Amino acid sequence: MTQINTNIPSVIAQANLNKNNKELALRLERLSTGIRINRGADDPAGLIISERIRSEIQGVNQGIKNSERASSVVATTEAALAEVNDLLNSIRSLIVESASTGANSAAERDANQLQIDSAIESITRISNTASFGGLKLLNGSLDYSLSGVRSSAITLAKINNASFANQTDIQISVDVVASAQRGALFFRGAATPAGVTLSAMTLEVRGPKGVQVISIASGQQPFINLVQAVNQLKSFTGVEATLINNNANSGITFRSTDFGSDALVSVRRLDAPQNPATDSWTLYKFNNNLPLPGGTPFGWPGFLASGSLTAATQDNGQDVVALVNGNLASGRGLNVSINSPSLGLELTLNEGAATRPASTPTSFNITGGGALFQLGPEVTVLQQVAIGIPSVAASKLGGVLIGSQLQFLSSLRDGQSNSINNSARRNDFTASQLVLSKAIDDVTILRGRLGAFERNVLDTNVRSLQASFENLTASDSSIRDADFSVETSRLTRAQILTSATTSVLQLANQQSQQVLQLLG
Repeated sequence: MTQINTNIPSVIAQANLNKNNKELALRLERLSTGIRINRGADDPAGLIISERIRSEIQGVNQGIKNSERASSVVATTEAALAEVNDLLNSIRSLIVESASTGANSAAERDANQLQIDSAIESITRISNTASFGGLKLLNGSLDYSLSGVRSSAITLAKINNASFANQTDIQISVDVVASAQRGALFFRGAATPAGVTLSAMTLEVRGPKGVQVISIASGQQPFINLVQAVNQLKSFTGVEATLINNNANSGITFRSTDFGSDALVSVRRLDAPQNPATDSWTLYKFNNNLPLPGGTPFGWPGFLASGSLTAATQDNGQDVVALVNGNLASGRGLNVSINSPSLGLELTLNEGAATRPASTPTSFNITGGGALFQLGPEVTVLQQVAIGIPSVAASKLGGVLIGSQLQFLSSLRDGQSNSINNSARRNDFTASQLVLSKAIDDVTILRGRLGAFERNVLDTNVRSLQASFENLTASDSSIRDADFSVETSRLTRAQILTSATTSVLQLANQQSQQVLQLLG
């Protein structure tokens, strides 16, 4: 059948030519862009996966930048803290020099005090001026804000890290379940006469600070004399003595000046009693570190019969045991601490609260603050790290109980109302040394925490994210990028097919013209 209205071979050739032209255009586009998926139609499923991977790549890349910036913040902070450390060490040198009153005149000690005052002012100035890109680092603006802290229960509170996790504040509950105790030994002496030793005695008293030997002569009030002798040396031994119920007839309590398992007290008689029957020397300690009952005379027969007392020559104290928000905290003396990704804190409990497990739990709130670092590609608490950077001003460093008052580094300045290092006290730098040592510990521990954060969190996070960035980029490339060897091969095929189809279309059009030959 010969037809001219519809040239079927031409239609077929045109369809194939269009198909081949599209194929040719596709190969040329991929080769010119280097990308296999230029639009959704190229590979819908591949485009979805690729865009998700690209989103992750952007998040990972920004996480790397955030971590590197955080490292810069930490490095700047640590450099400022290093200067504070140097100043504190110089203060220590000046205090040690001034303590040698036999080799330094009053004028020299006054000159040293001027240097101490200047160093303390410099520490506060560094605290107020250390910054990174306008962000104050050491003035307390990156520390956590607290409310409701009762001084009758908590002497000092420090928050190292806290995760709010969509909360406006965090309530902290502290419940003491086992009391802090001092090391304690009890001596009653002979039953008759009560409170009197019938012969002189020589005692070795040993505590956390050292050991001393005391000799007591027999007399009308030997227990009172013994208490005075022990207390006179407590700065050398760390052991103090009191009369039980403030009554020489009741006996003596020997106890460590500090609380905790490191607070050892040991009292040992070096000479033998002249008459063991009437002048015995036996010390006792309470079982399970139970506190000494108050309000009634020391009833030896009752305590011995009940098994509350046992003979001993030494005793250790007990660390406080507390629950913080239901979690068991680590105790050391009067201090409790907890360290977890959601909460890290250090608390110094008041003696009354730490020694009364039956008392009502105390609570306070963390209302805000802290430095929050976004280290991962997704904004979730699992990929964020919060850390508190407290102020290192002189009024914040230290924090040691001297008597009944909490003293800070600023109290070492002369002329302060609460100065513990003024001209009137310049022959005894013991309290100053305690405050300074605590201040040095505060700064070095903060530097250690920041160093651990940089080394164990930021540096490892950067390495991990860089590995993720490489693998994600490789995955996206395998999905999205064009394979030039494949594309050039298919381009050649498309070029040949296009050329062949064009020739076929030309032949198909010529075939219709052959009908004219039938018309003669």
